[in-house]
Amino acid sequence: MTAPQSPIGAHVPVAGGLATGGLKYAAEIGAEAIQVFVANPRGWALPEGRPAEDAKLLERTDVPVYVHAPYLVNFGSPTEETLAKSIATVRHSLVRGRAIGARGVVVHTGSAVSQSYDAAMAQVRDHVLPLLEEIPDDGPDLLLEPMAGQGRMLCAKVQDLGPFFERLEHHPKLGVCFDTCHAFAAGHDLAAPGGVKDAMDALVATVGEGRLKLVHANDSKDVCGSAKDRHENIGAGRIGEQPFADLFRHPAATGVPFIIETPGRAPEPHAKDITTLKSLRAA
Repeated sequence: MTAPQSPIGAHVPVAGGLATGGLKYAAEIGAEAIQVFVANPRGWALPEGRPAEDAKLLERTDVPVYVHAPYLVNFGSPTEETLAKSIATVRHSLVRGRAIGARGVVVHTGSAVSQSYDAAMAQVRDHVLPLLEEIPDDGPDLLLEPMAGQGRMLCAKVQDLGPFFERLEHHPKLGVCFDTCHAFAAGHDLAAPGGVKDAMDALVATVGEGRLKLVHANDSKDVCGSAKDRHENIGAGRIGEQPFADLFRHPAATGVPFIIETPGRAPEPHAKDITTLKSLRAA
């Protein structure tokens, strides 16, 4: 039996509409999956969707869709206003995600800022677990994305996901988005021989099989362990091409979509990155 192939896609601009703009850009760059924002990524506004655009995405069952929650979300914040807005924003992303048939909503794991790790993680349990319970069976999974290790981040290395899954009771709607640039910056040396296998094996050992739902495929401008979140085009950074080929071949990533979030404001660099990844997938 042939293993399912991982779709390769991109975070796409949605000017003109989630479907009209997003799917057009996807076609231009050869994307087989897409990730979108359903709200301003750097704001708290919670816009309503456009039913006609939502319907078009729902119809495209051949294109896996993911939503990235706004960057301001932080369940570890000691500020009550930020915490309340984070809850409302992720709830909005989950509702909108279901409306467009999204398979997952990606959310950054957040920072303790000025409070203790334990206090921040208590907030994660108190506020994220109820959100998970609200998701209907046909709704998207909530995908935790570890960060690059900067500041007082609650989660950087894949082993840091363990306390999240424990506090969130290994909820069936909980998954992981693995960002290669973040992992490399946090200290997982994906460029070293066996580095991808080590990171993926650690992920599975920490959260269990089947929890990896999405890969953010990004090269890194900076060295391993830099704690700097600076993405680079595939093969042009410190990770290089081979680790992405290794990732396609690890059992944990079998069939898991790969989404690029690489530099470039025009289709050409993104089309090149997708072509490169498709070649590595086929090699």
